[in-house]
Amino acid sequence: MHEHDNPKLLSPLALAFIGDGIFELMVRERLVRQGNCPVKRLHQRSVEQVCCRAQARFVEILRPVLTEEEEAVYKRGRNANVGHIPKNASPADYHAATGLEALFGYLYLQGEQSRLEYLFSIICAEDPANPQG
Repeated sequence: MHEHDNPKLLSPLALAFIGDGIFELMVRERLVRQGNCPVKRLHQRSVEQVCCRAQARFVEILRPVLTEEEEAVYKRGRNANVGHIPKNASPADYHAATGLEALFGYLYLQGEQSRLEYLFSIICAEDPANPQG
């Protein structure tokens, strides 16, 4: 096994890099499965759910159900030195979002698809900004 095949050995920002794509794909898939609507509306709804503020809110929903290992991965991502924070994001939200993305990237690379889907279902079920569930 190559060292880069083990998600535990990857940097938290590398995990967040892939986790960002995984999370966005899950959001997009969910939106498309909810029914046909104009692509512009799909994009708007997607952006609302993948922005830092929304992801920081999702972390608070998920933290009570995270395992110790997942919490550790989240904290590694949250505490990573990101270098630059976008103007439209608070530092706390940006760091929390990076932690969530690191967690999703870690679970994806670990092959934990069922756990990813379970955590994502919790976000969808409990987030009041997502009434479509």
